[in-house]
Amino acid sequence: MDHPEEIYPMVKLRMAAARISKQIPPEEHWAFAYTMLQKVSRSFALVIQQLGPELRNAVCVFYLVLRALDTVEDDTSVPTEIKVPILESFYRHLYDLNWSFLCGTKDYKILMDKLQLVQIAFLELNKDYEEAIEEITRRMGAGMAKFIQKEVETVDDYDEYCHYVAGLVGLGLSKLFYVARLEDLASDSLSNSMGLFLQKTNIIRDYLEDINEIPKSRMFWPREIWSKYAEKLEDFKYEKNFEKSVQCLNDMVTNALIHVEDCLQYMAPLKDQAIFRFCAIPQVMAIGTLALCYNNVNVFKGVVKMRRGLTARVIAETNTMKDVYGAFYEFSVLLESKIEDKDPNSSLTRKRIEVIKKACTASGSITKRGKYLNEGRSSYNSIMMMLVFLLVPILLALLFLNKQ
Repeated sequence: MDHPEEIYPMVKLRMAAARISKQIPPEEHWAFAYTMLQKVSRSFALVIQQLGPELRNAVCVFYLVLRALDTVEDDTSVPTEIKVPILESFYRHLYDLNWSFLCGTKDYKILMDKLQLVQIAFLELNKDYEEAIEEITRRMGAGMAKFIQKEVETVDDYDEYCHYVAGLVGLGLSKLFYVARLEDLASDSLSNSMGLFLQKTNIIRDYLEDINEIPKSRMFWPREIWSKYAEKLEDFKYEKNFEKSVQCLNDMVTNALIHVEDCLQYMAPLKDQAIFRFCAIPQVMAIGTLALCYNNVNVFKGVVKMRRGLTARVIAETNTMKDVYGAFYEFSVLLESKIEDKDPNSSLTRKRIEVIKKACTASGSITKRGKYLNEGRSSYNSIMMMLVFLLVPILLALLFLNKQ
């Protein structure tokens, strides 16, 4: 109840999720695709539903194909000599309904077990969509195979790996938007940055989960960065090393911030409202997550992420580029407030934050601040609390009726 302004967006989000569960297509292959999408990525399933039917189907299949490819890469129980050829040839198997490769766990195992249904959906797409998805799958599989056999040593290696697993997703989505005749074709450089910013955020946030991976860990923090602070990457999870752990974390966050300006440039000219929200919501979530992770030792104790209510607000209130500039500015201010002079990278971090703030203010779109940071909102919260007690029963009733 510390954030009553988040209750209504949370109820709206629950209602939206309930509606999505009712909109599953009747055909078996499409029903599987959209049901599986909700299981492997609830947040993505929400934003994808805003797209028009044709583009939504293409993006859904694109995501599941790449998720299946990623499942092969992530399964550390599969020997390298088996995994590498599968990754390199995966794109060709999209057309072979008799092909299968069993791996993964939980929902990802189900996806691989029934991949044929995704393939059937893929084969129903417009030829231009098929070719775009096939090309990105080919390039991503080759890149993943390369890094199965290669450690991430330098920052250049880190950027290259992130390009293969996420930058190419940005390129692929830009091509799908173009094929749908809804957007101009964005440059590869800007599209790549959209993917790198999201991927680097995930890599930073998921340190502990990845380092504890069984049967063996797979880490992508570049040695060029982490070796400045420890002899071994796993040293960061031990309490005695937490001071150095946080310094390395801040170095990693500072590295990720370099992509923000490109991301803002990518989103600014988008014309289609649904595509804009599809692109913008994850980016706002990423800058918010980095602001929370920065200088936060809890990254080495568990998973740091935005609370559900704030996530719901971001989803509900990210509708225009003005909203994006405002959110990036505020989360940058939050991150900036956590910079300590003693941090080895404090000067560089401040410079990168200043670039982001300047890009946001130069837009002329920032007129209201404190939207997400709750500065000076005590009286506002008192009013909101009164409204909440009045409105929650009504909202819950609506949610119940929506499920009927």
